[in-house]
Amino acid sequence: MIGSIIGTGVFALPSALASYGPISLVAFAAVTLGALALASTFGSLSKRVPASGGPYVYAREAFGEFAGFLNAWSYWITAWAGNAAIVVAWVGYVEVFVNTGHKTWISAALALVGLWIPAAINLTGVRNIGAFQVITTALKFIPLIFMASIGLFFIDPDNFGAFNASGQSALGAISAAGAIALFSYLGLEAASVVAGRVRDPERNVPRATVYGTLVCAVIYILGTLAVFGTVSHAELGSSTAPFTDAANNIFGGTWAGNAVAVAAIVSGIGALNGWTMLCAEMPYAAARDGLFPDAFAKLRGQNGVPAFGIIASTVLASLITVFSYTRFEDVFTKIVLLSVLTAVIPYLFSAAAQLYWLLVRGRESLSPRRLARDVTVAAVAMAFSYWSIQGSGYQTVYYGLFVLLLGLPVYVWLKRSQGTYGDANGAIPAARTPREERAPETAAPAPAKRISRGLGTNRVGGPRKRNAHRHQD
Repeated sequence: MIGSIIGTGVFALPSALASYGPISLVAFAAVTLGALALASTFGSLSKRVPASGGPYVYAREAFGEFAGFLNAWSYWITAWAGNAAIVVAWVGYVEVFVNTGHKTWISAALALVGLWIPAAINLTGVRNIGAFQVITTALKFIPLIFMASIGLFFIDPDNFGAFNASGQSALGAISAAGAIALFSYLGLEAASVVAGRVRDPERNVPRATVYGTLVCAVIYILGTLAVFGTVSHAELGSSTAPFTDAANNIFGGTWAGNAVAVAAIVSGIGALNGWTMLCAEMPYAAARDGLFPDAFAKLRGQNGVPAFGIIASTVLASLITVFSYTRFEDVFTKIVLLSVLTAVIPYLFSAAAQLYWLLVRGRESLSPRRLARDVTVAAVAMAFSYWSIQGSGYQTVYYGLFVLLLGLPVYVWLKRSQGTYGDANGAIPAARTPREERAPETAAPAPAKRISRGLGTNRVGGPRKRNAHRHQD
C-alpha cells in the first residue's frame, strides 16, 4: 500500500511546486485532508464490497455497467500514464550518476528500462511482487524519515522566497498547486483495487488504506517543508533531484546526495512495481464482467498472471514517455496533471457511490451518529474531487475528457460483440473466464445483481407497484 503511494512523486514534487512558492505547502495540507476523506471512503466501501476492482466495482454496483466501464477505463489510463510520470522523475535521480548532461535520447532509454524492469517482475507472479514491495518500501523510508525529521533543523527561512511566487491569486495558486500535490497520493486506493488478493479484506483493506495515507501525509508535508527550507528557491525550480540537493546542502559534498538518489531510485522502482500490478488488475476485474476486452481476463503461468494487461499498459506508458521527452519541456508536470485528472474521476464516482448507498440504505444498518459522520466524509471526498478537477487547468481537462471519451467506441464494440443493448437485454455473467484461469489468490466474484426494467423496477429494490386504479376519462 505505502509502496504504491510513495514513489518518485515525493522526491520530485518540491521542484514541481517551487514555481508557486511556500503557499504550495498550504495546498499540500488541503490535499492531505481531502486524501484522508477519500481514504476513509475507500475503507468503508471495501468493507461493504470486498472484491478486486476498487473504484470500478463500486461504480458498477451503484450506477450500472456503463459507469463501471468508464471508471475502469479512466483508472487504467491513470495507471499507465502515472507510470510514465513516475519514471520521468525516476530518471532525474538516475541522472545524478549517469547522463549528467541530460541528453534526451539517453533519458528516454533510461525511462524505458525503468518501465520494463517492474513489468518483468510482475510477470513472475504476485508472491514475488509482494516480497519486492517490502524490500523497496523499507529502503526508501531511511532518507525520507531523515529529511522529515533531522532535515527540519537545517531550515534557512531565506531559502523560502516569496510566499506566493506564482503571480496568481492565493486561491488560484492553492488550487493549481493542489492538483500537482495530489499526484503524490495516487495509490491510496491500491488496497481496494487488489482486495480479492488480500487476506481478510474486510479488516485489512480499510486499515491499510487509512493508516497508509496518514503515514504518507506526515512524510510528504514535513519532507517537502525541509527541502523548501534547505534549497534556495531559485535553485529548487530548476532541480531534477531536489532531495539530493537538500542533502548536499545539509552535509556538504556529494556523498549524502548520492545516498538519497539511490533511495529515490529504489523508491521509484518499488512504486512502478506496484502500479504495474494495478495497471493489469483493474481491467482484469472489468474483463471478467464483460466490460473490458477478453484478453485482459486471460491469466498466464502457474501463478495466474494477467500478462496481457501488464504488457499492454507498459507499452502505452513507454509510448507516452518517449513522446513527452521529444515534445515537452516540463515533461513531469504535463503527465502528472493528466494522471491526476483521470484518477479523480474514479475517486468522484466512488465517493458518489458511497453517498448514494448511505442516503438510500444507511438508515437500515447504521446508527444516526455513524450515518451523519459517513455522509459528511463522503460529501467532503466528493467536493475535494471536484476541486481537484478544477485545479488541473483547462488544457488538462480538455485532454483528459478527450481520452476518457475514447472509451465510448470500445464500450460499443464490447456490447455489440456480446449481442446486448443496455443493461436489461440479457444478463452478462460476472465471471467470463473459466475458474481455473483465475488467480488462485482471488476469491470467486459473486454474480452481479441485475435489475430487470421490463417489469418496471426502482434502483434499490424490487418491482415498482403498479397503481391499481388507473385514471379513466
